[in-house]
Amino acid sequence: MKREADWFGETEPVLVYIAGRLGEAQKLEAVLTESGLDYGVETDEYEGGFIFRRTRTGAFFYVTNESLPATLETMRAHGYKPISEPR
Repeated sequence: MKREADWFGETEPVLVYIAGRLGEAQKLEAVLTESGLDYGVETDEYEGGFIFRRTRTGAFFYVTNESLPATLETMRAHGYKPISEPR
């Protein structure tokens, strides 16, 4: 379920994915929600491109460290390549 930033409280959120397109972000939100996983999402800027680097805006997905293993498993099962691994 999508959570607001204050839901994380004192817990440091873990960045698991950056969606570069709105449709991609909406599909991942649906996957995480249907799987019963709590997550936060916010827009932010990132550097993109191989030859011509430029700043882009994307949807950054965060989870708690406790739910990280289940989130990574769910994302992989649905074809997403997470950017974080368990600590």
